[in-house]
Parts: sequence; structure tokens; C-alpha cells
Amino acid sequence: MKRRIQHATFLVALVVGLALSTAARLPTQEVVDRIAARVENDVILESELRTLSRYQTLVDGKPESDAQILDRLIDQWVVRMEADASNFPRPSDAEVQLGIERLQKSFNSSEEYEARKKQSGLSDVEIRNLVASQLYLRSYLDSRFRAAVQVDAKAIEDFYQKAVVPRAQERGQAPPSLEAASDYIQEALVQQGISEQADRWLKESRARLHVDKLTDEGAK
Repeated sequence: MKRRIQHATFLVALVVGLALSTAARLPTQEVVDRIAARVENDVILESELRTLSRYQTLVDGKPESDAQILDRLIDQWVVRMEADASNFPRPSDAEVQLGIERLQKSFNSSEEYEARKKQSGLSDVEIRNLVASQLYLRSYLDSRFRAAVQVDAKAIEDFYQKAVVPRAQERGQAPPSLEAASDYIQEALVQQGISEQADRWLKESRARLHVDKLTDEGAK
């Protein structure tokens, strides 16, 4: 009888202990995802802001301010809404994998990449999703504005003389010939033109949107 009482007492103590332990953990496990901004009838969450901040840490070593990141997320919202409405194709698994490999090769070594990834706090799945999203948005902007960008021979030669040659000289290297660098320069100028046109379009689009920034820094 005494053993049964002791056993029952032990079970009660165990159950109470587990209950108290669980209750003590609940406040730290509860995560409330606040709204960073309202865009039309949609919302941008603070978790999205934090994720893009960590991605910038991975890619650039440090993030922009929360206000700048929120502006980027609003721009991405505009591009995504239009791309989705036009049924623009998502990047394939192979294209996403190639994007991840390009990201990894942008570092001096795999060890540097892994160290930066650890610093950012991003998982491989999160990185893959972010790369896929960036590819989708960039591809849509490319398809929308590339045809309108015109690059002539003088612009290519000016870029060669003002950018390619000085950069090679700074590195103590012989610059490539204009002919050898022409295709690279043309694509760089096309991308610059796409970026400029996209910036103008986004500025005009945002002026027509109803946006409420709810974060302290974003509201400034």
C-alpha cells in the first residue's frame, strides 16, 4: 500500500512538473508576427522584413535600414502582383539551382559562404526560396523593359574608356580589347537601362497605391 501511495505521489509530481515546465515555456514560444505595412488590401509582415534583412546580410555582408528594406518589399509587391496577373512563368528548379550556385561562387570560398550563411541565420530552404523569388521578379522586369532599352556603339565605347580600362589599370592588368569586351558592356548597359526604367515605373505605380507603413522606422 505504501509503495502504491509513493508511486502515485511520484506520478502527480511528474505531471505537475511537466505542466509547470510547459507553462514556463509558453511565453517564449509564442511569436506574434506584426504587420509592417498595408498595401491596398494586402499586408507585408515584419517576418518578411527580417528575412530580407538576413538575405542582404548573406549577399552583401550587412543589411539596409528597416525603412529601406520595407520600401524594397513594397516594390517587390508591385512587381509580383503584375507578374502574377500576367501568368508570368516561375523559374524552373534548374534555374533556381543555377542561381544558388552563382550566389555561392560570388564568395572567395565555400568556407566563406558557409560562414556568411551562418551569420545570416538563413536555412538552405529559405535561401532557395529567396533566390527563386528574386529570379522571378528580375525575369519579369527583364521581359517587360528589355525591348525598350537601346544601346549604341558610342555608349559601348564610352563605357569601355571610362570603366573597363581604368578598372584594369587599377588592378595592374592589361584591359581587354573593345571588341572582346563589347558583348559584356552591352549587357551591362542594357541591365542599367532596365533598372532605370523599372525605377521610374515603380515610382509611378507606388504613387497610385494606398500604402500605410506601420513600423516605427518605416513610418518616418
